[in-house]
Amino acid sequence: MAYCEGGYLLRRERLTVSINTNAWNRIRYNLYAPFYDIAGRLFNADRKRSIQMLQLRPDEKVLLLGAGTGIDLEFLPREADVTAVDISPAMIKQVQKRAERIDHDVNALVMDGHALDFPDETFDVVILHLILAVIPDPHACISEAVRVLKPDGRMSIFDKFLPEGTDLSLGRKMGNVVTSFFFSEINRQLKPIVASTSLRSVQEEAANFENLGYQITILHKSERDV
Repeated sequence: MAYCEGGYLLRRERLTVSINTNAWNRIRYNLYAPFYDIAGRLFNADRKRSIQMLQLRPDEKVLLLGAGTGIDLEFLPREADVTAVDISPAMIKQVQKRAERIDHDVNALVMDGHALDFPDETFDVVILHLILAVIPDPHACISEAVRVLKPDGRMSIFDKFLPEGTDLSLGRKMGNVVTSFFFSEINRQLKPIVASTSLRSVQEEAANFENLGYQITILHKSERDV
């Protein structure tokens, strides 16, 4: 599958059009930025728990991929070397304001999660909170996250996923057209997204709103990805 800015996906040599594109995400999240925390804080307990499960060590280099307004900064140790990236310039401005308000140093950058502008093996930890169900191509995103993760690095994924073996009803497929336009895909599964990597799941927990598919997964990067 190939992705381009305008939203054209090449899948098995057929050209289709997707509503979920970088261009649209940049527009909608620029609009959502001033109000994002109202909904975003509903997941604070899960964000905090996900970060606790990583067992961060002093001075580790941490990447917040799809950082939003930077709510996760509030749960990261002050000594962590944090980089936050997001496709939306307005979101990154909110990250910078939050970092200044809570006196937390952060390198905040506008960046496409499909093509990270970092060298290989840059970070000890990559945090993907509520991004894999949003970004147009989660496979490209996870591949980039693995690429910039150091050997034996850890990754935290908190998001909503369908259980394995779930059959998609026509109603759910139609509903996904609406939800993907406004905020998120609802029909993605985690296992196929990480299957092309050698990330190894070491801990999984149901999150709040478990009935909607929210879960926390901690993964380690194995030597095969080095």
